[in-house]
Amino acid sequence: MASASGPSRPSDEDVEKLASLLSSGKSEWLMVDLGSVAVSNSIDDVLTTSAPVGSCVAVCLWEAEAQVSGLLHFLLPDSKSDPTAAESKPAAFADTGLMLLLDEATRFGAKKSRCKVWLVGGAQVADREGSDKLAKRNVLAARSALWKAGILLDREEVGGTKPRKATLSVADGQLFVKVEELEH
Repeated sequence: MASASGPSRPSDEDVEKLASLLSSGKSEWLMVDLGSVAVSNSIDDVLTTSAPVGSCVAVCLWEAEAQVSGLLHFLLPDSKSDPTAAESKPAAFADTGLMLLLDEATRFGAKKSRCKVWLVGGAQVADREGSDKLAKRNVLAARSALWKAGILLDREEVGGTKPRKATLSVADGQLFVKVEELEH
């Protein structure tokens, strides 16, 4: 597991666990695209961002008792900025996407009070103009939406200048975060 203090390399133990998931052949990998959400209660499932998370934010949720995991990969902080888009693609926004994630997790048996939630992303990607402001707004919007929902944040790996890929195991709630190198 990566530390909360900032980007770090996964431990050897984490790499072994992820390798075990990959090689088991039983795991179902659910790819979560930009502006999408996935929730599962199948212990063989692994949720992962289909693309590295730059200025966007991935909200990763795990509820141990119900063995429910969810992953939201949102792009923008506030659905009020484009109500039409929010209606057709609610997972693209922090506020509506988080409500969708929580509703789906609850439908699968999760209780908000038992959820562990982590944030990944919010990087200021150097080659994208305005990504620094968008990244900060996205992180703040995720924190605010969680607070309004009565959920405390367990950990975050946000900021910096490099995108990250997030992978979450439904079986044990292990979150693997890989810092991606930018191509030049």
